[in-house]
Amino acid sequence: MLKDLPLSEHIHQHCNESMERALLAERHPLWARSCPELKDIDFIRLGLLRCISVVDSGRHFLQTNEQIYGQLLPHSTYFKSLKSHRRTSMLEAFEQQSYHLHAETLLSQGIDYLKAFPELDEYTIEAADGHFIDHACHTEKNSKGKVYAAEGIYALNLRSGLLRFLCLVTNGTQRHQEIPVLRDHIEKQNKGNNSSQKHLYVYDKAVTDFVWWDRQKRHANYMISMLKEK
Repeated sequence: MLKDLPLSEHIHQHCNESMERALLAERHPLWARSCPELKDIDFIRLGLLRCISVVDSGRHFLQTNEQIYGQLLPHSTYFKSLKSHRRTSMLEAFEQQSYHLHAETLLSQGIDYLKAFPELDEYTIEAADGHFIDHACHTEKNSKGKVYAAEGIYALNLRSGLLRFLCLVTNGTQRHQEIPVLRDHIEKQNKGNNSSQKHLYVYDKAVTDFVWWDRQKRHANYMISMLKEK
């Protein structure tokens, strides 16, 4: 059982299995590449370590990583990898498989917070909202010398309790509206979704658009929210 493994080994095993699934999910993934200086699996592990480490910056993290884990990683290699579009595509493919793997584990343990409502069995139900964080210190300023808080939309699966990053609204370089980005994400998802599973989004009143959501019925996408005042 995985419960007998130390946390570090459990994370390592989960990452390897998720990566294997991601590679098998596509016939010839364009993001697959051998990078001896910083392997993709190590790049993911470093990202997880940075998230759970108490550090003030990327440089601070690299120093801490060297001191605690004895791994010396050149600054240029690490920071260039953060800007790689290929690694972004790799992370998107990896995240999908990681999410499915966690969902399978929870289901095997009988976790279903909506099991008292069998009429919802055919739905994937997610509560979603935008979330702001401070922009990175190296975020480029716009023509007016301004930077904005970075924002992404996150979704909480109300059946499993899993939280996932849904889509990026802005990385801090410019201002964007949240709802058009959500619509673009759902439209993109419609093109690649062959599942018969219905999807129910729980969102605040800002997402209310009766005409657009009415068109989404053909894709089995629905929305529930508070009643919007006239």
